[in-house]
Amino acid sequence: MSSNGNFTPPKTVVLVGLMGAGKTCIGKKLALSLKLPFVDADVEIEKAAGCTISEIFEEHGETYFRDRERLVIQRLLDGPVQILSTGGGAFMDERTRETIAEKGISLWLKADLDVLVERTSRRNHRPLLRNGNHREILSRLIEERYPIYERANITTQSEEGSADLTTRNALEGLKDYCGTL
Repeated sequence: MSSNGNFTPPKTVVLVGLMGAGKTCIGKKLALSLKLPFVDADVEIEKAAGCTISEIFEEHGETYFRDRERLVIQRLLDGPVQILSTGGGAFMDERTRETIAEKGISLWLKADLDVLVERTSRRNHRPLLRNGNHREILSRLIEERYPIYERANITTQSEEGSADLTTRNALEGLKDYCGTL
């Protein structure tokens, strides 16, 4: 932290968490607060592939998508410090997780089931939620993924309501973590 109170993390901050946790919303607010660029890995994957993530899943399957995702995240982590939002499954891939651990700071936006169900019900663009009950799918994903997400460097609770509060909490967690590096 400099004398004027500005803080810049030493590495790219990689937001992880389930769909609906607020990675894009909080990521943009965090980037603005830290005066860093915000990058959405999913947008970068779509640019690189020339098609949507849904199309990649449909045409090539999840394994192919995860391989492309890993390459894009690695490329982004090799660039300048930024706030990087990742898809919900990115951190589940061991090689992606290792790259994030080596080159970034992982920040898990943890949200309760009710919050995730409410947020994901607003839009229908998520491939994993297209064919089934949102609550059941998200509950299963929580059970599968939260034990892995717990390995993130920082955990911030993503509450319903004020995104500004979640952003402040994430920023404080980041400052605390970076003070211990």
